[in-house]
Amino acid sequence: MIKKINGDTVVWGVLGAGDVCEKKSAPAMNKIPNSRIKAVMRRNIVKAEDFARRHHVPYWFDNVGQIMKDPEINAVYIATPPDSHAELTLMAAQAGKAVYVEKPMARTYEECITMVEACEKAGTPLFVAYYRRGLPKFLKLKELIDSGAIGEVRMIHIEMIKTLAPDVIATSESNWRVFPEISGGGYFHDVASHQLDLMDFLFGPIQHAVGISANQAGVYPADDIVTATFSFKNNILATGNWCFTASKISQREITTITGSKGKIEYSTFGDTPLMVDSEVIGKQNFDFTSPEHIEGPMIQLVVNDLLGKGTCPCPGAVGARTSKVMEMICNR
Repeated sequence: MIKKINGDTVVWGVLGAGDVCEKKSAPAMNKIPNSRIKAVMRRNIVKAEDFARRHHVPYWFDNVGQIMKDPEINAVYIATPPDSHAELTLMAAQAGKAVYVEKPMARTYEECITMVEACEKAGTPLFVAYYRRGLPKFLKLKELIDSGAIGEVRMIHIEMIKTLAPDVIATSESNWRVFPEISGGGYFHDVASHQLDLMDFLFGPIQHAVGISANQAGVYPADDIVTATFSFKNNILATGNWCFTASKISQREITTITGSKGKIEYSTFGDTPLMVDSEVIGKQNFDFTSPEHIEGPMIQLVVNDLLGKGTCPCPGAVGARTSKVMEMICNR
């Protein structure tokens, strides 16, 4: 049985306080009521201290053990590269701490299942940072689809064409995302995981998926181009194309959802509007601005869940599904 945390405050230990934490996530943990960061960990103690002082975190360490053995810390945020997600999650489960882990959840689906099973055995909650499930833009998208604004959904197409330095990739000190032994794949695994998780959020689990991936340019070890076909219940069919070695003038990122009475087009990344062309509600654009800390709404949902005040929409078992789909698409 999964237990909620003891007490009335989520006390965080942040593992891997790097670039992703600077604005997207960690600052929100100190702004949400009944939530605060007590300690951060980086292997470089100077950088750990710098992060802690700038973000008003009282303690900093260069090893995981200090955070795991602190009895006041009841939740850990794992923001390291994917190759350490499984190991750190198992350590947190053994220490009885709730886990909020960055996406992709792990390098492989097998690692994801190991994480889920360890937390279930320990009775500790596990959540995955597919934070678009908490953003107003995508909650509105789900509302439009569920209300029948475009009728019955027939087909979906995802298209992402980017350059060798994709503008949707978070800044980091090293380009670990293109080394499969660290990331589990390449840029596809890093960014398409968000898009595929949104598909799960909107339409339920992907039931079948096939695809082809290749390393066309040979610039780095990971595959740089992927095509996919996948399906959902009710015979909804979807396709996707991802290329990360195109020219700047070719760049494009759009998803089109076609229904029996219209269509919706949107970008998964950025503040572009939801564009609806519908026999039911006419042509409408819905504009949204991302919150200051884009993971803030999801972290609020995690905090609510841990305090028994709500339910987070992306527990570990759900987050693992996207890793399985990516393996099906990339034939792994």
